[in-house]
Amino acid sequence: MKDPEAFRLEAVATLRRRVTGRAIVAASGGIDSTAAAVLTQQALGERARSIFVDTGLLREGEVEKVGAFFRASDLEYTVVPAAERFLGALEGVVDPEEKRRRIGTAFIRLFEEEAVRFSADSLVQGTIAPDWIESGGALRDTIKTHHNVGGLPKDLKLQIVEPLRDLYKDEVRTLAAHLKIPRADRQPFPGPGLAVRVSGPVTVDRVAVARRANAIVEEEVDRAIAEGRIARPWQYFAVLLPVRTVGVTGDNRVYGEAVSVRIVESIDAMSAVAAAAPWELLRTIAERITRELTGKVSRVLYDITDKPPATIEWE
Repeated sequence: MKDPEAFRLEAVATLRRRVTGRAIVAASGGIDSTAAAVLTQQALGERARSIFVDTGLLREGEVEKVGAFFRASDLEYTVVPAAERFLGALEGVVDPEEKRRRIGTAFIRLFEEEAVRFSADSLVQGTIAPDWIESGGALRDTIKTHHNVGGLPKDLKLQIVEPLRDLYKDEVRTLAAHLKIPRADRQPFPGPGLAVRVSGPVTVDRVAVARRANAIVEEEVDRAIAEGRIARPWQYFAVLLPVRTVGVTGDNRVYGEAVSVRIVESIDAMSAVAAAAPWELLRTIAERITRELTGKVSRVLYDITDKPPATIEWE
């Protein structure tokens, strides 16, 4: 992006032209949707409402952290609690693509309901180029369906508006800085949330395990950053695997699950390199996960696969 102010002016003009009534904005708290929300608020003022959905698939403290981030960005927003709806939609589902489709449908149905309450006919999303490219755009195979692209139902009742559609992640960050959106410590987080970091069945208990393991990874990496032991990576998280593995606690046999830790470096999310994390950092993470989740997790692995051939997220 050569001129973020020129982009802002063009995006605001396009939003005003396309949205003649009211709009709601799908605001996840990530940098993409926050930039889209701020642009929409600038363009439409009180004719726009940003919606943050508590899906029950968020990380520890996510609602509070996102709220603080929105307030620091001068963004007006509404929180909609919907954990029961989303976890219910995922009951018995193990296929990653089906998870994403169901989550996309659940989001849209919720936004349609909120649009009726707000008398809106448009939905603004923070879709960026990698989202639609990986979802099968640009004559490419579908790498993975992004819930805000391929997960949209065919009987959608809202006009979809995507002001950032042609930008890549590094360009969005440049735009966000220009919009005076604070640089958040919040790393990229998938729209489907922990549903795609819980490989296999998504249950309340398994989400809780993944949430705690993920928090441990973030806490230990953040500590290493603060102490100057490592530079801040692009993304770092935990994935709960659909694998049972034998372990030992004291003199007792434990048959728990396995967690994979993922730390990557990237610029635009189109490619990534697995980070050479310090051994002591990985040992500390493994010790904390197996200790704090005793009886639930008995093995911790480190993912050293680049993108490609892997994607950053497991599902």
